[in-house]
Amino acid sequence: MTERTMRPDSLWRIPDFRTLFTATALTQLGTNVGYVAVPLVAVEALGAGPGQAGLLATLSTLAFLLIGLPAGAWVDRMHHRRVLIVADLVKAALYASVPLAWWLGGLTLGQLYAVALLTGGATVFFDVGSQSVLPGLVGREHLVDANSAVVGLMAVGNVAGRGAGGMLVQLLTAPLAIAVTALSHLGSALRLTALRRTPADIPADDVPTAAHPDTATRPGIPVPVPGLGAQIAEGLRHVLGNPELRALAATASLNNLGSQLVNTLLPVLFVRELNLPAWALGLFWAVGGVGILLGSRCARPVSARFGDGRTLALAGLCLAPAGLLVPMIVGGPWLFLAGAGWLLVSLKTGMDNVLGVSLRQRMTSDHLLGRMNATFRFLLFGALAIGSALSGLLGELLGLRTTLWLGGAVLATAFLPVYLSPLRTRRRPPAAPVSTATRTATAPTGTRTTPTGAAGTTTCAPTSPARYRASAASPAPGPDVDGRCAPAR
Repeated sequence: MTERTMRPDSLWRIPDFRTLFTATALTQLGTNVGYVAVPLVAVEALGAGPGQAGLLATLSTLAFLLIGLPAGAWVDRMHHRRVLIVADLVKAALYASVPLAWWLGGLTLGQLYAVALLTGGATVFFDVGSQSVLPGLVGREHLVDANSAVVGLMAVGNVAGRGAGGMLVQLLTAPLAIAVTALSHLGSALRLTALRRTPADIPADDVPTAAHPDTATRPGIPVPVPGLGAQIAEGLRHVLGNPELRALAATASLNNLGSQLVNTLLPVLFVRELNLPAWALGLFWAVGGVGILLGSRCARPVSARFGDGRTLALAGLCLAPAGLLVPMIVGGPWLFLAGAGWLLVSLKTGMDNVLGVSLRQRMTSDHLLGRMNATFRFLLFGALAIGSALSGLLGELLGLRTTLWLGGAVLATAFLPVYLSPLRTRRRPPAAPVSTATRTATAPTGTRTTPTGAAGTTTCAPTSPARYRASAASPAPGPDVDGRCAPAR
């Protein structure tokens, strides 16, 4: 499709969105190949057991617990483009060290643990930065379409990347398959160099103090910027103080906890207990990608018919119980039944991701986006880290099968916080909050603005005048536009 044949309001007319989308495609390919290859390196090449596999999975998400919250405040102060490029380059270098060490005969579990921990740290910054820059690239009125495209891409990455990961491990061995992951992140970093500097990409440090909204009537008087702790607390209050965001975060965290209890032990189960080839594990995980893709495509039309909150509640009630089918992995026809359960659970996740991420972005003013996204990543990926640790521990103490059933039970009940919250009756998303910057940009001269409350909009750090113009020029989404918040993202 060329620009001439696109709709006038098509996302694909926006060059920066196309750049971000293609870079994300490369990142997703590398991430999903690595998702299969890294644990198989530990199990096949280094002889890791359930406890060691659990520790490896824990370290890959531990960074979200260690630096997840301050990362949001840091990203809000940084150039988003630079954050994304550096994060990809760091991941490329770390992943490249694995096949190099294996080729030299020096690969150890200790190095694999270090790579998992440090790439997790780079992922924190990449994920927070990419979700924070998206509203500024496409405008809030296009967030549902943009997130639908990104979630669909992630689903395709799950299918293609994990399927390819299993085949590459089979053909090249697991350490060499990780080289593909390194090259994908390098390609993403090179692609992101084409991302132009946007108004939302101008950090607060670039702006004179007179441009701050609280000094609009007092030129030249500096306003102290809140400290890191105060900024983190502001993001936490915004998410945990809103009953809808709180319910979405709880459901997403439980969903991640349950999925990680299951996924951490699958390499051990497939390779050691069932004696299945690596491509079978990749194929099973790829089925989840198909579910996410279908969910991302269904989210918009279903929510248009039933409403945003009702869609989330009904999808959870109808699809989440299929999580109890996932532990039935014993080979033969039971493996297909477990795959069907995984498909349905992933279908729900795909719908949640599209509607959920859009909602939380639209409920958050521009200056809080980084901290809001970091708070969600802290909670969601913190649940992944806890799930990985519990999975390894319970796998050693109770056995693989019992741990898998516990994970399936958590997946089946994860929808309850949303189902029991006010979201169940919500048909339309709330109006986008108007930031202090926006009100100042449009207020008459001499008018003093005050912070709003419910949406979490409070005082903000000095910001570029260009950012004010961009905020004022971006119309709030109309009441008929859908949006919502998300598990796994």
